[in-house]
Amino acid sequence: MITASSQSVADSARLILVTGPTRSGKSDWAETLAQRSQQPVLYIATASNPTDDPEWQARIQAHRDRRPPEWMLWEIPLALSQAVRDAPSHCCILIDALGTWVANSLTQPDDEWQTTTAELLATLQQSPNRIILVAEETGWGLVPPYPAGRLFRDRLGTLTRQVGTLANRVYLVVAGYAVDLQQWGEKLNPES
Repeated sequence: MITASSQSVADSARLILVTGPTRSGKSDWAETLAQRSQQPVLYIATASNPTDDPEWQARIQAHRDRRPPEWMLWEIPLALSQAVRDAPSHCCILIDALGTWVANSLTQPDDEWQTTTAELLATLQQSPNRIILVAEETGWGLVPPYPAGRLFRDRLGTLTRQVGTLANRVYLVVAGYAVDLQQWGEKLNPES
């Protein structure tokens, strides 16, 4: 339950992570938090936009339709750190989502990926803007039977944990409910 005091903490948090499974409401909750910021909102969409996939186009359109028209939109499938650095000051940045960004970067070799994620984490810490990140929870199911699926799941899980450690607020959204993990949980070491 979001109480008045926990809402004021969320409203003042600079870095917020919203995570959860597919169709849980995590994007809706992140958008609510962005609206509550009472700042101009920059929505960074990390999904690529293939025109030959009508179902994917419908998903993207549903996200567009529910966003306020005054929100800025940047479609950034790869250069996420640079986009955060280039964002106008005094805006709320909503990044939706880390999973699609990880998928777009999946061909990077491990050493390059480590550099990319270190740059993103440093950029998140250094940005003066309020930043809300949406991340998919993919590790609750079976281990994928193919290498690319395991790599995706491991990279996303590690990155989400690292961002969660830096975040001022972390929410898990399940079945349409947002749970404040920092209110109910205990923070672990990001590397253990």
